[in-house]
Amino acid sequence: MTKEQVLEQAREWGVRFVRLQFTDILGTLKNVEIPVEQLERALDNEILFDGSSIEGFVRIEESDMYLIPDRATFALFPWKNREGATARLICDIYTAEREPFAGDPRSVLRRVIATAARSGFSMMAGPECEFFLFPTDADGQPKLTTHDRAGYFDMAPVDKGEEARADMVTALSAMGFEVEAGHHEVAPGQHEIDFKYADVLRAADNIATFRLVVRTIARRHGLHATFMPKPITGIAGSGMHTHQSLYREGKNAFYDAEGTHQLSTTCLHYIGGLLAHARGMCAVTNPLVNSYKRLVPGYEAPVYIAWAERNRSPLVRVPVSRGDGTRVELRMPDPSCNPYLAMAVMLAAGLDGIARGLDPGPPLNRNLYAMTEDELDQLGIRVLPRNLNEAVGELLADALICETLGGHIVDHLVRAKRLEWREYVTRVHPWEVDSYLTAF
Repeated sequence: MTKEQVLEQAREWGVRFVRLQFTDILGTLKNVEIPVEQLERALDNEILFDGSSIEGFVRIEESDMYLIPDRATFALFPWKNREGATARLICDIYTAEREPFAGDPRSVLRRVIATAARSGFSMMAGPECEFFLFPTDADGQPKLTTHDRAGYFDMAPVDKGEEARADMVTALSAMGFEVEAGHHEVAPGQHEIDFKYADVLRAADNIATFRLVVRTIARRHGLHATFMPKPITGIAGSGMHTHQSLYREGKNAFYDAEGTHQLSTTCLHYIGGLLAHARGMCAVTNPLVNSYKRLVPGYEAPVYIAWAERNRSPLVRVPVSRGDGTRVELRMPDPSCNPYLAMAVMLAAGLDGIARGLDPGPPLNRNLYAMTEDELDQLGIRVLPRNLNEAVGELLADALICETLGGHIVDHLVRAKRLEWREYVTRVHPWEVDSYLTAF
């Protein structure tokens, strides 16, 4: 959209306020709200904000930063405040010198997209975002009892989130999403809404928007939506399985009718890159202490670094679709991640596999969960990091992932994650009290 088209659209929609949105390094959505009278200034890239107040951005002596709106992201929120309609623009962050900011996650993804383009590739991505709905108390605080006892594909009245989920789909559709399906997931209170794949930058934007819409609509139903990976012990956690494919000259570069499994060497090498960098990516794709409570055997979450067709127990799965639908599914990411950084490291890992011709080995079309440790060792199958601290160490040991993120983000991300880990390991948890208080 041109500047004039955005301004005209705002007039037609009766927009009163515009939110200029971006994410911090940890993936938290931030925004500056401006009255519509300031929209033209925003579109002229004249809006400054204090970057020193944002997690992982800059020091106070270099705090002035510019919000550069991406006009293609102009959209109307499908709910109204008392003041009137509100729209949004997703922004890139620039320094006072009008240069892309090294700590802007969206700019990191843009750099990797440019690297892919130099090799003739563009990436399409389709995330599957799962989430939980919890009831809230009189103060609006979530209660850790799920709002239903439904299971996979159950429907009302067992699925008590059906009405809220339908409103979420309606809101997402109004914002331009092509929603393909919505359903109850495996665990009580767990849901999934799938939307159509898009180019990787738009896919990351969509995840950030999706999380905002889901939380907003849930609150209007007296519910709390959470993208925490494992909120309850003993049931399945929430993942963000990410389908991805590369295109070259308008054609799916992963498909080869004459190739092994009808997969091109480009696809196989891309898989090889994902497997080679899986451990290094984990601190980005699975960024919380809680993420590693999900990544354990027994709950359909991936643990073993291998690939297969159809089989859902390895880390990478190749769905049955071929032709233009040929894609690979990376199953470890969870929906708490920063979508821009997660997409950036996935694409960078796959491109590295292509550049180096990495062989992923044969597909392992067996249930890896049922194999013994000796059997896994004989096959040379590695496992994902078992906790956040281990994942941070793997990130620092992976030169490609560090280079992709850049020194600024690596430094701030590692500092934040190590602090999170220290707080976790030094705190006394309820399990310890239950297990030890009367026994010793």
